Amino acid sequence: MANTKINFSKSDGLVPCVVQDNKTSKVLMLGFMNEEAYQKTLVEKRVTFFSRSKQRLWTKGETSGNFLEVVDLLIDCDQDTILIKANPVGPVCHTGADTCFNEKNAAWDLSSLESVIKDRKANPAKGSYTTSLFESGINKVAQKVGEEAVELIIEAKDNNKDLFLGEASDLLYHYLVLLTAKGFSLDDVLEVLRKRHSK
Repeated sequence: MANTKINFSKSDGLVPCVVQDNKTSKVLMLGFMNEEAYQKTLVEKRVTFFSRSKQRLWTKGETSGNFLEVVDLLIDCDQDTILIKANPVGPVCHTGADTCFNEKNAAWDLSSLESVIKDRKANPAKGSYTTSLFESGINKVAQKVGEEAVELIIEAKDNNKDLFLGEASDLLYHYLVLLTAKGFSLDDVLEVLRKRHSK
């Protein structure tokens, strides 16, 4: 969080506040804060603006439930603009759009894939390949990781981009299944790497 003092005196006590999605980096909306809204945001870790039309504090999501949960808060070099990185709880715009600039803000990353895999383990689904892997046992899952690794090595020797990336995707997927089957997560692996990096 920012420790720099903000200059609220430049524009009648208000400063612009840009809100950015913490995961996708999409700009979600622009609002204005006075000092009271800023302090409330810091304390509650939810974005609160000063509404120029209503002339009062306004916490984004106070009626819809679509709050903006604060992850980080930065101040620009002139100390008169705020950048907030937030995790949105639902659509941000009052129109129902993901952002106030009518951009899609769907994120698909390794965490999303891992969540699907974990859900298949906790809630087996008939016809699901992931479910069938879990049901086949740890030896079969480990074997699949080995097979996919070999297939990736073979494709690495050639110059077919699609086949190489396809095998790389297969290996990554089966690796996440193995982690989940063993009761671990990608975060556990990242923590080991973080500790190695800090040495």
